[in-house]
Amino acid sequence: MKFTLFLTTIIFLIDQISKVLIIKSFRVRASLPIIKDFFYLTYTHNTGAAFSILTGRRLFLIITTFIVIMFIIYYLMKNKITSKLELVSFSLIIGGSLGNLFDRIIRGYVVDFLDFRIFSYNFPIFNLADTFIVIGVLLLIINMARKENKKC
Repeated sequence: MKFTLFLTTIIFLIDQISKVLIIKSFRVRASLPIIKDFFYLTYTHNTGAAFSILTGRRLFLIITTFIVIMFIIYYLMKNKITSKLELVSFSLIIGGSLGNLFDRIIRGYVVDFLDFRIFSYNFPIFNLADTFIVIGVLLLIINMARKENKKC
């Protein structure tokens, strides 16, 4: 559990430091091309969840995120998890979730800034917390698939 707590804290801090740097360096809706026609830093406020769904449902998102985090912590405490991959996965999910939860509680919105424009498609702007959550979920899926393959 100490490893998970340590890694979760590091992930949370990386997310929050990145957001503070964006807030201090950009005006809202300002954009800086990093790789022209592909990757930009664009500072936005997101009052919803992924892809701006549930916009304006701040209390619902706070409660839901809190419940998910508590469920994962409960699961970790009740189960003897020895797989480093699983511990890293859960740390990424909890750390990222805490980063966005912190934003919603303290700022009233989530700070987003990673802006990809791929083949004329402007992908929804997101942040490092979102990235950490997605990577954590993907790693859990990979780990589950590996376990299933070992059973066969």
